[in-house]
Amino acid sequence: MHDTLTNLPNRRSFTAQLEQEMAALADGEAIALLCLDLDRFKEVNDLFGHAAGDAMLRKVAENAGNVLSEGQMLARLGGDEFAIIAPGISGPDDAAMLAERVLEAFRAENARASNDGLMSTSIGIALYPRDAKDQETLISHADTALYRAKSEGRDTFRFYEHAMGLEARSRRIMEHELRHAVARNEFHLVYQPQKTLDSGELIGYEALLRWRHPERGNVSPGTFIPVAEESGAIVPIGEWVLKTACQAAAGWKSNLMIAVNVSAVQLHSMNFAQTVHRILLETGLSPHRLEIEITETALVRDMHRALATLRQLKTLGIRVAMDDFGTGYSSLSNLRAFPFDKIKIDGSFIRQVDTNEQAATIVRAVLGIGRGLGLPVLAEGVETSGELSFLAKELCQIGQGYYLGRPSPLDDLQEDGIQAEEKHSDANAA
Repeated sequence: MHDTLTNLPNRRSFTAQLEQEMAALADGEAIALLCLDLDRFKEVNDLFGHAAGDAMLRKVAENAGNVLSEGQMLARLGGDEFAIIAPGISGPDDAAMLAERVLEAFRAENARASNDGLMSTSIGIALYPRDAKDQETLISHADTALYRAKSEGRDTFRFYEHAMGLEARSRRIMEHELRHAVARNEFHLVYQPQKTLDSGELIGYEALLRWRHPERGNVSPGTFIPVAEESGAIVPIGEWVLKTACQAAAGWKSNLMIAVNVSAVQLHSMNFAQTVHRILLETGLSPHRLEIEITETALVRDMHRALATLRQLKTLGIRVAMDDFGTGYSSLSNLRAFPFDKIKIDGSFIRQVDTNEQAATIVRAVLGIGRGLGLPVLAEGVETSGELSFLAKELCQIGQGYYLGRPSPLDDLQEDGIQAEEKHSDANAA
């Protein structure tokens, strides 16, 4: 009935207590269920080891337990998931005050600790009987509110709202649809050119995923990619993208590069390097023509595994680019530690680079870093002649953006060096 690490009630004990409190609740009173999930707990384990993670879990139990009133129960449900049962409250205000006390206790602990800021939590709150009439639904609604708290900044709490339930249902439907979208041929790729800025020479394309839903039409990647990553559907989808892009590039007359984005979930999945190797063998694409693009967020998730995987890819002859540089952790040590072949400056820094001195200073700094490390720099999101002129003057080697070429389906590419017959047949094969 108790968790051995924290000595808190465990999930079984929590379920029994919640059932008992719901059955005994007096008229006019409510029960608040608070679901807690630690923010970035995996990073603590990865960076400082599991002993530090265990110490944090015990500290969570101590700090959260100290703010509870008589009759309230804190349980560890498993991993870094905790829950609080607060029976007999008068309404949402009482639940909000309890949640804020927990958050403040964590913040105070961080102020005293040497690893400042590491311990924080997101909290989702659902009330019985206002939000649900049974235990299963109550827990589900608190989890839904917890997800909203995490997505809206962490170190905060959110109450369940009916609209969240509709949103969660819509998300589950999208997860289901994504798992079948490959088999139903709903995905297609578009290809955006990458060009040298001094001569305008085409050096390759970036393959970009598009989803044409049979009922909703074109769904934005910004909408469906996060759902695919969180549900795990991104692994088979990413494999389809990689195979389709390599299959297309293998049929091009010239030795143009093909760049493919890889998510953190893919990078850390089992046998990713072997999967890439198999696809290269199946499609006949030379490894030196494939460039894998990853963000720094993918590295931080598990730096040791990421480094091992990237080294395997490099051994195959594949190039690796750091994507969206400047928007994530932007650690210079990552550029030194990981075997990158290229830096891509995020398009948010390129906008107004010819009119905004702060943006210009940042871009100049990244270009200087690239020159110092011997890494070519690609500027994303080049959309105006002014931006192009600035980048060329600052000796940025490569560019990508609407001004240099819009993303196009394979059949629409008119660039020199791509044979029409091969392009057509590959598109049909994909």
